[in-house]
Amino acid sequence: MPPPDPSSTRIDGPWRHWDIHANGIRFHVVEAVPVGGTGTDVSPTALPLVMLLHGFGSFWWTWRHQLRGLSGVRVVAVDLRGYGGSDKPPRGYDGWTLAGDTAGLIRALGHSSATLVGHADGGLVCWATALLHPRLVRDIAVISSPHPAALRRSALTHTDQGRALLPWLLRYQVPFWPERNLTRHGGAELERLVRSRAGANWQASDDFAETIGHLRTAVRIPSAAHCALEYQRWAVRSQLRAEGRRFMKALDLRTVTTPLLHLRGDDDPYVLADPVEKTRRYAPHGQYVSVPGAGHFAHEEAPAVVNDHLMRFLQRD
Repeated sequence: MPPPDPSSTRIDGPWRHWDIHANGIRFHVVEAVPVGGTGTDVSPTALPLVMLLHGFGSFWWTWRHQLRGLSGVRVVAVDLRGYGGSDKPPRGYDGWTLAGDTAGLIRALGHSSATLVGHADGGLVCWATALLHPRLVRDIAVISSPHPAALRRSALTHTDQGRALLPWLLRYQVPFWPERNLTRHGGAELERLVRSRAGANWQASDDFAETIGHLRTAVRIPSAAHCALEYQRWAVRSQLRAEGRRFMKALDLRTVTTPLLHLRGDDDPYVLADPVEKTRRYAPHGQYVSVPGAGHFAHEEAPAVVNDHLMRFLQRD
């Protein structure tokens, strides 16, 4: 089976596909088209920017319900560095560079600030950008993505969280084999991973079947699996290096003053309640919401509930 082309991620819908250059590479971004319009009758920069950042093994498609469901704002979903239709450079999967990517994208899209919405690894990018580039971040909403220092502390001190998180991170540290495992048999391993973290109701739906098909295609794009794993490798290996210790110290010593919404599915088996509770130390004034019946992918499993919380958060002023 030949590997798919990056153009396979340009899925049709009520959105348009762009290529944007920022921080030295090209990003594939998908912008929602306002209902009843072409998106050209009003200047895009006249609306507040909401940027959506996906998690491990995914791409912009994970935000299809938010692209369709959020209104009154400019909604843009990004293929992160190394994923989907974006460039796949050999380096740059550290927290400093990823925050720089997001900051560069905000400017390249013509805005001086943005609301960042992230899931899992994309949420960690939200945290890093808010702390390292605070003037560019209006507020952040994260889904199953506690503060990086809180997640690290919980994984090391809370037995259940350690068992849920560390085996995955550690198995990704060896060379070559994880890439082969993710891409063989048409990406079947990625489907197994998603199923292990998703709620039963979503898994039984047509939406899940369609999404798994797209994910299994996207992970087989040349270099995509390797780049996705580099995020996980840096998260572990950086703990042993000076740059990683500086990064974690920079995040650990600061209280987040940016308005925060944290959403977590009640049935999430991967990110448990403990690191979310520990996040309150870093963002004491944040809003913390549980999504009933959802697993790790609350924005896909319960999109109406998540969109309602996001809209209220965006309109709170």
